[in-house]
Amino acid sequence: SVLRPSTLLCLCVPVSHSQITRLYSRFHSLDKGENGALSREDFQRIPELAINPLGDRIINAFFPEGEDQANFRGFMRTLAHFRPVEDNEKNKDLTSGEPLNSRTNKLLFAFRLYDLDRDDKISRDELLQVLRMMVGVNISDEQLGSIADRTIQEADTNGDMCISFSEFIKVMPGKAVFEFHFRE
Repeated sequence: SVLRPSTLLCLCVPVSHSQITRLYSRFHSLDKGENGALSREDFQRIPELAINPLGDRIINAFFPEGEDQANFRGFMRTLAHFRPVEDNEKNKDLTSGEPLNSRTNKLLFAFRLYDLDRDDKISRDELLQVLRMMVGVNISDEQLGSIADRTIQEADTNGDMCISFSEFIKVMPGKAVFEFHFRE
């Protein structure tokens, strides 16, 4: 039997049938290998990701550990983190029971962009690497080091010179981290 896009998303993302159809069409247009999955190269062809300083980190979020292809379900699951928080009761993550687009899951997604070695903490070196990605050569290494040191000093409550996820949550502003809206 053929899985329809709406079937794949029934429990993952609260979007309309037309939104699913449009996103499936976009997914299909990105699938240059026409194999029902996207490669990293397919994502790198997206202009907004190609110019985004964190584009590679965002692209990595679409790929489960050890995987080199993203299917439509995984594509939509990752995009769900960017959905506005309203109606999040329809957007439950079946493993945690919390909506994929909840503030906590949005912050976890952002935290993982910084946690380059996936050890569940952000070190000064990781923070510096991400800051360099974001600002390029516009700020000196000394200035970046100062920003990283102040950030860790502000966030690090247990004195390990790293930022854990629980510390990250406490220093992030109360508003949603990132959102996008599906347009009709």
